[in-house]
Amino acid sequence: MLENIRRYRQDLHQIPELELDLPKTQNYILNILNSYPCQICSPIPSSVIAYFNNHKKKTIAFRSDMDALPVEEKTSCTFKSRHNGRMHACGHDGHMAMLLGLADYLKENYKRLNVNVLLIFQPGEESPGGAKLMCETGFLDIYHVCQIYGTHLWPNLKKGLIATKTGPMMARSSEVDIDIHGKKSHAASYQQGIDALEISANYLTEVYSKVKEIPGEVPYLLRFGKMYSGDIRNVVSDHTRLEGTLRALDDAVYHQLTDILKSTAKKYPGSFDFHITEGYPPVKNDAALIEKLLTFLPDLVLLNKHEMISEDFSWYQQYVPGVFFFLGTGTGIPLHNDHFDFDESILEKGVQNYIQILEHTKSIG
Repeated sequence: MLENIRRYRQDLHQIPELELDLPKTQNYILNILNSYPCQICSPIPSSVIAYFNNHKKKTIAFRSDMDALPVEEKTSCTFKSRHNGRMHACGHDGHMAMLLGLADYLKENYKRLNVNVLLIFQPGEESPGGAKLMCETGFLDIYHVCQIYGTHLWPNLKKGLIATKTGPMMARSSEVDIDIHGKKSHAASYQQGIDALEISANYLTEVYSKVKEIPGEVPYLLRFGKMYSGDIRNVVSDHTRLEGTLRALDDAVYHQLTDILKSTAKKYPGSFDFHITEGYPPVKNDAALIEKLLTFLPDLVLLNKHEMISEDFSWYQQYVPGVFFFLGTGTGIPLHNDHFDFDESILEKGVQNYIQILEHTKSIG
């Protein structure tokens, strides 16, 4: 198994593609699965789902993301990206390799299971959110999916450790763009203008102050990483743009943050235009499923800390109960880093975790 998984990962690592346009990645997966005893289709372009039909009433699904990042690779590995400016710097090549490794197991063993199995290869996790597009096709209902599982490589966990968290695990996230419109005037007669730069500075300071006053222990954040304004040093700016991110593990807090953004703007001159993306829901793992998993996965670690990054696996959990796992690389090399790499032997542990779930389907319903 490990030999195959390593080959899958290294092959896929060399052909990184972005967002929802992944023809080479899709073809690679199809070339492997086409000879397997499964039904294959593509609910959205570049996606692949493989259905191992065991003629049972229920189906368990496993999902992998497929897309890479616009990063120039700087590792010294022998199987570096062949696409300039693109790299699997978030482990999605490893995620796909695990699912293909699971397909190898299913090829010989699916008929002795108590369920049907659906493997989901999904594009566009990084952007624009392929999971929602997949779910909107209705394929989860078509294949009678009752549970779904996914895994993400995690640099800050011990090598080979598999962990999860009951309930909220990863944050809901949205991108926030704010355009503040004022009126130009010469700096010498600034009183005749409406200074969008001054407004934005005061507005941002007030928003940050109000955000800090939100009570409760549920993590959240609202930060702006980009601000630009004006055209020339001695002319009052008539436009400022703020670009930031909004994240929360609780929907009520999320809406409180958006209310702060909009209500604070009402006291300032000029006009404000807000664009807040729908983003991804929080990853919330099913407590009942985790309780059952712990009965036959003795090495599964329960985390007590939330993560403020997001993952569109959460869209599947809006439709069916699911659990998302972290698989430790032990390297400490951050996700999205141009040196991101890992020991491929950990991928076999991820596959074995999936196999144990399938072989204990009577225990999890």
